[in-house]
Amino acid sequence: MTQFLSLLLNGISLGVIYSLIALGFVVIFKSSEVVSFMHGSLLLVGAYSIVRLQDPLGFWGGALAGIAITGILGLLVDRLLLARMRGAPVISLAILTIGVDIVLITELTRLIGPDILNINHPWGGQVLHLGSVGITANRALAIVVAAVLIAAFFAAFKYSNWGVAMRAAAEDGEAAALMGIRLGRVSALAWVVGGVLAAVAGLFLVGSPTPGVTPAVAAVALRAFPAAILGGLDSTGGALVGGLLIGVAESLATGYQDQLAFLGRGFGSVVPYVVMIAVLLVRPSGLFGTRELTRV
Repeated sequence: MTQFLSLLLNGISLGVIYSLIALGFVVIFKSSEVVSFMHGSLLLVGAYSIVRLQDPLGFWGGALAGIAITGILGLLVDRLLLARMRGAPVISLAILTIGVDIVLITELTRLIGPDILNINHPWGGQVLHLGSVGITANRALAIVVAAVLIAAFFAAFKYSNWGVAMRAAAEDGEAAALMGIRLGRVSALAWVVGGVLAAVAGLFLVGSPTPGVTPAVAAVALRAFPAAILGGLDSTGGALVGGLLIGVAESLATGYQDQLAFLGRGFGSVVPYVVMIAVLLVRPSGLFGTRELTRV
């Protein structure tokens, strides 16, 4: 029972990180109908920027600067590249983000090299104990910060002018534009939010128990993508639920790997996709996604 509770708690902590990344996918898709495949590079840019800036600026200064840089990068991608292709087929925009992702990850891989870069988190590798169950301080703090950010996002999404504009754009972009909503501004802010969420996720992802910043960090976004699809790519609440489900499933599969040896070694790394496929077979639009109705 202790092992199960420990795996469950660590799965939740991993799940909230996935939720932050998945929320970025959903926000961008809802505002512009672009499926962003460059979240892996945004994640890596955030973590790498924090590592490089923590020496001259200190940890907190480096963290804030790294988060800001990643948000600005998202803004530049939208303004300089995607804005020039408004009206192009959605598949073309998605392929563009793949190209940007490859360029950024290739350059970051060159800069990082074979080294493992460590972010000097003030809380280090401390472990907190809840009875007989332990969790690293880094992952515990990730749960708290993610909860605050997600709550703030949902409040802004529901009550702020930007949130209302985004919901209107997601419902009917053409009608929203006719009502005076500037779709370009909504999309730009969504990319900033997506970049910021990715950087915050990267900040905690490369802390204990993860060894540090390597090019492999970018691959985590590929495991968060099923969380966005599972919850429904147009559902912000679905991103939260999907992230938690994927995180817990991956943690349990990895923890009980010996009992699941008949499925092959490393089964935990493919669990996100197995769960996604199983859900989509039953609900093609995801758990909370909007079903499309077609008149015949």
